Amino acid sequence: MGAAYCRAESENGDRIEDPSEDALFMLIDDLNDSDNTFVVIQPDEEDPPSWCTSVTVLDAGGYEVVRRDSTRRERDVATETSIDQIARGLTIWMAARDFPGHPTQNSSDFSNGA
Repeated sequence: MGAAYCRAESENGDRIEDPSEDALFMLIDDLNDSDNTFVVIQPDEEDPPSWCTSVTVLDAGGYEVVRRDSTRRERDVATETSIDQIARGLTIWMAARDFPGHPTQNSSDFSNGA
C-alpha cells in the first residue's frame, strides 16, 4: 500500500489515513462535548498544510465545520447538524484538493472519452 495522502485525527488520538466517507462519519459520531470535541483532516505532510478542515462539537448542539485552502484562498465556516451531510460534504471537498506527490485533477480528467 502506498503513502497516505491525508489523515484525520480526533482530539482523543484516533487517527485514520485517507479516511473514507464512512470513516469520517464514525470519527464525527464519536465526538462529544467533554474530551473528544474535534476532528482535523489535512494532508499527510510535514510542512504547514496547504489545506485543512475541522469539525468541532458546539455547546448548543450540532457541529462547526471549517474548510481552509490557502492555495485557492478559500475559507468557509458552517454549522451543521447532520453527521451524514458533514461526512459526504467533506469527502467531496477533499477530493478536489491538491495532495503532495499526487497528480492535480482538472475537469478534463472526468471526460467520458467521447
